[in-house]
Amino acid sequence: MDSQTQNTSLQRLQNVEKTVVRVLEVAGGVMDELSNPTGPRKEFINNHCRDFMQMIKDIQSTLRNEIKSACEYRPFEKSDYTCRISNEICLSKLEHILSQLDLITQTTIPQYHRAHDSTVSSSSSPMDF
Repeated sequence: MDSQTQNTSLQRLQNVEKTVVRVLEVAGGVMDELSNPTGPRKEFINNHCRDFMQMIKDIQSTLRNEIKSACEYRPFEKSDYTCRISNEICLSKLEHILSQLDLITQTTIPQYHRAHDSTVSSSSSPMDF
């Protein structure tokens, strides 16, 4: 992203910031109108609500475009961060599985041998009736 594009992008984001401030002012104006002791003026409320919704749509659109343009330019496209994190997660899962397998072998296999040994020693031969 060159300097000119970056400046333009920053200007658009500054405009979004100003629009957000304006949205808050419009919302405050609507709240003031709603609290008016003589009652709110319907046309005033409708106009402000229409302006509010249009500004919100403009903000969403601008931010969506800025995010999209930032994603098109990938200064770290050769970064291996995603792969490294994925590998670390896989390694962690494997370590957990190995620890679970160790636990199984420590508890289940000795129990199996004890059960098998007691079955063999207590079983009678087919000739013993």
